[in-house]
Amino acid sequence: MADERDGTPGRLHDGFVPGRYPIDAYGGGGFRFAEMSHRGSILALPSGVRAWEVTEPAGITPASLGPLLAEAGGVDLLLLGTGAEIVFAPDSLRRHLKEAGIGLDVMQTGAAARTYNILMAENRKVAAALIAVP
Repeated sequence: MADERDGTPGRLHDGFVPGRYPIDAYGGGGFRFAEMSHRGSILALPSGVRAWEVTEPAGITPASLGPLLAEAGGVDLLLLGTGAEIVFAPDSLRRHLKEAGIGLDVMQTGAAARTYNILMAENRKVAAALIAVP
């Protein structure tokens, strides 16, 4: 993640920026949020936004969602943005999230980012796993 504020408070460290932020823009292989640009996928969690190494839906696993699962008590719903196309999550992943008490809604990344912004503004317990789109 690139911090365009260059040294100001809230500066990104180790691919993580603490706090809840709306997604200001997406596309071009990345996202804009918190006055920063990031190339690649992201996890937007209650604790903050972090770089996410997943580049395609096949990489979405309980292991890749580890940071989300670590915050399971603070999340009721995961919005999963699978890129430019909707790719359904395997039943095993759905079961894993359900056991952690997290609902799942799968959609295109753009729709997931917009829905995340609305639910976050309503102070809902929501997280988003967003695969970057070109």
